[in-house]
Amino acid sequence: MKIIYFLLFLGFGMHISLFAQKTPVTPGYQLIDSVIGDLDKDGINELVAAYNIREGLKENDNFHRAIIIYKLSSGKWILWKKSEQALFMSQDGGMMGDPYSGMDIKNGILAIYQEGGSSWKWSQSDKYRYQDGDFYLIGYSNNYGKPCEYFEMIDFNLSTGKLIYKKEYERCENSPQEIYKRENEILFNKGLKIKLQNRYSKEIKFITPLYKKEICISMSM
Repeated sequence: MKIIYFLLFLGFGMHISLFAQKTPVTPGYQLIDSVIGDLDKDGINELVAAYNIREGLKENDNFHRAIIIYKLSSGKWILWKKSEQALFMSQDGGMMGDPYSGMDIKNGILAIYQEGGSSWKWSQSDKYRYQDGDFYLIGYSNNYGKPCEYFEMIDFNLSTGKLIYKKEYERCENSPQEIYKRENEILFNKGLKIKLQNRYSKEIKFITPLYKKEICISMSM
């Protein structure tokens, strides 16, 4: 029983020690958010932090942003990976303002959520997995639409290459809101390699064969 209590105490102490480390903030950067989780499945948590890059800019400017992933070494967070492309700029949400809506780590996968718009709204999530020495995009989803017009959904598993495209048309004229038309299409496009650090370094888009929908996975920033 004493051994069990000792192991529990040791684990709790390590947990407190890990969270006691302050998230690093480089001069000219402003911390937005951070999450902790094991990304490379070595049993040790990494720290992922999102920042505004504010150097030389004013309070209401449209800031570029960065994602930095840290490893814990000798009780300190050490920069491991960095991307200035994984996040949209601070005012890219349109009328909604800041597009950043959060991130999390589940089962070793880093997910980043962003959204924006006004009457027409959009939301997007990117999922990254550590493999072959780097973080690669393995999942992309995008939703776009407006009530009484249409809603469009794209769900792309880059690991399998399977992409699901759906669109629902709505009308609200003189009646309760109803869906009067649906489009559903599945296609495959395997082999795309998109890293966290160069998420938007080149334009990637293709046309669905059935509905001729142009799907853009990445646009040059």
